[in-house]
Amino acid sequence: MDKLIGRQAERATLDQYIKSGKSEFVALYGRRRIGKTYLIKQHFGNKFDFYMSGTIDAGKSVQLANFREGLINAGLEDARLPKNWQDAFAMLKQVLSTKVGTKKRCVIFIDEIPCLDTPKSGFIGALDHFWNTWCADHSNVMLIVCGSATSWIINNIIDNHGGLHNRITHEMYLRPFNLGETEQYLAEYGFAYDRYSICQLYMAIGGVPYYLSLLDSTKSVAQNIDRLFFGASAQLRTEYERLFKSLFRNSVPYMQVMEVLASAQGGVTRDEIVAKTKISSGSQLTIILRDLENCDFIRHFRSKGKKIRSNKHIYQVVDMFTMFHIRFCREETTDENYWTHSVNTPSVNTWSGYAFERLCFLHINQIKRALGIDRIRTEHYSWRSSASDTKSQIDLAIERADRMINICEIKFCDAPYVIDKDEDMKFRVCLANFRAETATRYGLLLTLIAPFGITNGKYSSQIKEVVTIDDLFSNVSNA
Repeated sequence: MDKLIGRQAERATLDQYIKSGKSEFVALYGRRRIGKTYLIKQHFGNKFDFYMSGTIDAGKSVQLANFREGLINAGLEDARLPKNWQDAFAMLKQVLSTKVGTKKRCVIFIDEIPCLDTPKSGFIGALDHFWNTWCADHSNVMLIVCGSATSWIINNIIDNHGGLHNRITHEMYLRPFNLGETEQYLAEYGFAYDRYSICQLYMAIGGVPYYLSLLDSTKSVAQNIDRLFFGASAQLRTEYERLFKSLFRNSVPYMQVMEVLASAQGGVTRDEIVAKTKISSGSQLTIILRDLENCDFIRHFRSKGKKIRSNKHIYQVVDMFTMFHIRFCREETTDENYWTHSVNTPSVNTWSGYAFERLCFLHINQIKRALGIDRIRTEHYSWRSSASDTKSQIDLAIERADRMINICEIKFCDAPYVIDKDEDMKFRVCLANFRAETATRYGLLLTLIAPFGITNGKYSSQIKEVVTIDDLFSNVSNA
């Protein structure tokens, strides 16, 4: 088997569940291509007492046939096609009856479980009955369910209000790799990229293991991006639509919201989303925004300011892959080397600064560790002035329980950052506006986050803290 990169925390957690000495019902979820199935199969050595996987967009008869195949592989001879899901789980009890009497864990793995819940199939009720009347009574049973449709897993398994209510013993959400794990993956497969190049790559495809597996180690980052998005047989050209269809049964309004959010660098309010998508500001939009946030596509925050403290949330895209696709893959270019030809153009440079800000938000724990404040309670947010005569805004503010605020300027550049007279004045005005509008009494520490730090000069003394690219690669959890 291939080596499993990263996921140490998840594997340690699985080991705890295996050794718990009681029945366990584990729900593992996360976006398409994130490596959920790979993690479980690798961790258990691909050895299960029962395993089956649902088929996307298939009907009940196909799903029951898949279940029958799993029964046969588990040792049930001459297994007939189950009549329904109650019958299927009764047959599963039969094949597992001899295995639950042993001392070892009896591991049941049902992959892509949302696919099994076809209309009027009765699947949820049958699963409920199977767990409550059989699995829960056997202390060595471990039932693992897995799926990409995050909203389905949360609504039907984790937050189920019927027979499965509070029956899940553990939920595990598998996130994309952070920069440190991405670097580890690339090193394992012979890539010679430096950390600046890895950041450029991450800003296009994020830390999705499957996307990383498509890269060619003999090509540069720009060449690989051309291959994956703009080439004649580009493998990620249609991934955006497939991704959303795999996660949400009615994916169209989700993509509409994402495109509105991706078009606004500073984020948009709920009212602005309603105005631009025509989706009513009711339960449907609430569900869409909640699902997108649960899938790590977006984040919400409140602006900090005494005049706008009660404003509604501002929503902002944080998923790197979708940001890149929406911005650059809608132009229908015929240039198969579009990205190579676009490097260092004004539009790409502007986008790179925007994407690097999002990358930093995804690595807030690494930033706090670099600043030595990872053990202090903090709140972080963006800020923009509410005054009509100023355009002051702060990329990232980290408000600390020790009555200090790190005011972070985020700059993406390929050399140490140089502060000139005009920018020095801009910083001073911004800090003054922030203090006036928020009425904060906390100390303000101007902090620079830039790949290669800062050039010491006449105007650099105002910067009190510096976070570099190496700090972002610290392999601490993003959770």
